[in-house]
Amino acid sequence: MSTTTDESPVAEQLSDDFRNRLRELPPSAKLVAKVLETDAPLSQGQLAEESLLPDRTVRYALNRLEDEDLVDSRYSFQDARKQVYFLDR
Repeated sequence: MSTTTDESPVAEQLSDDFRNRLRELPPSAKLVAKVLETDAPLSQGQLAEESLLPDRTVRYALNRLEDEDLVDSRYSFQDARKQVYFLDR
């Protein structure tokens, strides 16, 4: 039995493209993306708690990530007044 993963080149290219677009962003956006990579979906407040960044910085990071189409959002199922964010790979 083989232990290697059979990942398609298309999936690998998407990952590389994602990383290349993320590489050009500020450190706060990279940190927010890393938190979302492990704990998505999260609200803006939860992102601030998990990343230890101020709310304003999280808002800025999310805007930059959205501008690059690296993150997407939807309304929370638990509280429809809030949006939750997740990576859009």
